[in-house]
Amino acid sequence: MDLPEKMKAIRAREGLTQGEFCEVVGISISSWKKYEAAITEMGRQPFLKVANHERFRKYAFWLTTGDVAPECGQVSPF
Repeated sequence: MDLPEKMKAIRAREGLTQGEFCEVVGISISSWKKYEAAITEMGRQPFLKVANHERFRKYAFWLTTGDVAPECGQVSPF
């Protein structure tokens, strides 16, 4: 699973529209749509906004490695 698919899976798991997700993490909707559609590659800053956000931090390990560590609170959106 590539990064755009992972980001979309997290957003869907959290039950957020693209607009709602963007408001929560502070990313413009136009940029986010391009990231999810794999039109534009997500840079370090937007990635970190998601991975370090309090609500989405539980997915950080899965985002970077594809693995989970439930004992540390690290889960997959599936």
